[in-house]
Amino acid sequence: MNGTGRLPLLEGVLAAVDLGIIVLDGARRVVLWNQWMSRHSGTAAAAVLGQDFATLFPELRGRRVDAAITQALEHNFPSLLSQTLNRSPFALFANASAAQREERLQQALAVTPLAVDGAPRHCMIEIHDVSIAVGREKLLRQQALELRSQSFSDGLTGVANRRHFDVAIDKELRRAKRNGSALSLLMIDIDHFKNFNDHYGHQRGDECLVRVASALSGMLQRAADLIARYGGEEFVLILPDTNAEQAAHMAEALRARVIALHIPHAASGVELKQVTVSIGVATRTLAHPAEAQELIGAADRALYEAKRGGRNRIATQAPA
Repeated sequence: MNGTGRLPLLEGVLAAVDLGIIVLDGARRVVLWNQWMSRHSGTAAAAVLGQDFATLFPELRGRRVDAAITQALEHNFPSLLSQTLNRSPFALFANASAAQREERLQQALAVTPLAVDGAPRHCMIEIHDVSIAVGREKLLRQQALELRSQSFSDGLTGVANRRHFDVAIDKELRRAKRNGSALSLLMIDIDHFKNFNDHYGHQRGDECLVRVASALSGMLQRAADLIARYGGEEFVLILPDTNAEQAAHMAEALRARVIALHIPHAASGVELKQVTVSIGVATRTLAHPAEAQELIGAADRALYEAKRGGRNRIATQAPA
């Protein structure tokens, strides 16, 4: 095939490829701009051929693309530019002719030095549309975050679950040891909840759990405070940097907050005939150092004491 025959073939190839191609000469003038570029930029080849690259794209001056062109033309060095570090450098769109252009295409670039029949060195910029791949990666990240969130939150109440609590108590215990700070734990139990379920049914029981969990979590003021569903009708609250007096004050406020919900409980066994909670409080200090299980055990014993004392009350106990 002679040179004349190769030209239409080359033009056909450049028109068919599904990527943008820009070729610059040694003076950084555009000598090739394929149809893909025209379609996604909204600018025809006739308007850019012979133009200086920096004049066409002043916003790229001094950026990674500009440096890659220098490396190709002056040092014969190819470059790959990922979309992660060089997001959408060119103003390219899925539908460049639309009146309202949507978000730019996500782009991965390759800048390659070219030797053209002994002529001064040229360079080719290849632009790949990686929007679909980026979108898929973003979706996978969102799904991963959602799965992680689900694995650390209770499906009914939305507060942290037992797994989340186990991770958090270990982390806060290490921090308390490191800083010599107090760490308090509250065990919270809805009084006579089995009677509630038996009397009102499990659907109302679930609604009660959700309302109580929401009320308790709404009392937390600090990012480090954590409430978790420990199991059944039992919740646990981690209070970092909180001494025994402060923890008891918080426990009393939580008890009063549940009463303020005025959830009827005809089978409560207490005078109020509404949903109430009992709370056990335990605090780890320098005077009473404790590991996680010892702190949990102390809070659990305090809770049992509150329930044995008539429920709808708080009790405190220092770790053994």
